[in-house]
Amino acid sequence: MVRASLWALAEAAVKEAVKPRAKKQVMELTDAAANRIRQLLEARHKEYLRVGVKKRGCSGLSYTLNYADNKAKFEEVVEAKGVKILIEPTALMHIIGTRMDFVSDDLKAEFQFSNPNSKGSCGCGESFTT
Repeated sequence: MVRASLWALAEAAVKEAVKPRAKKQVMELTDAAANRIRQLLEARHKEYLRVGVKKRGCSGLSYTLNYADNKAKFEEVVEAKGVKILIEPTALMHIIGTRMDFVSDDLKAEFQFSNPNSKGSCGCGESFTT
């Protein structure tokens, strides 16, 4: 009796262990960001928006956005809200967990990044450090 109960528990544990888990996206997009990216990609007839970071600015790093036709080796693909974003492998450790938004007002329209890895940014907001 005890052996049968242990066997049933073991089988249940194995079934639970092999269930695929939902993979959390590297970057989160707001609806506004996804809509703007979709507009930009459709206007340029491109499939992807590539996000990366470059060493520049007062604080050391800034985001880069480029259009792409295909995925390069080791790039992470983020598919969210009907758009596809490629994350450059060198940028991955700086971008994990970042939320991308698009805001516009009377003076400007821009993508804004809320990065939990950022330790600081410059006064103008163009660069950050991790």
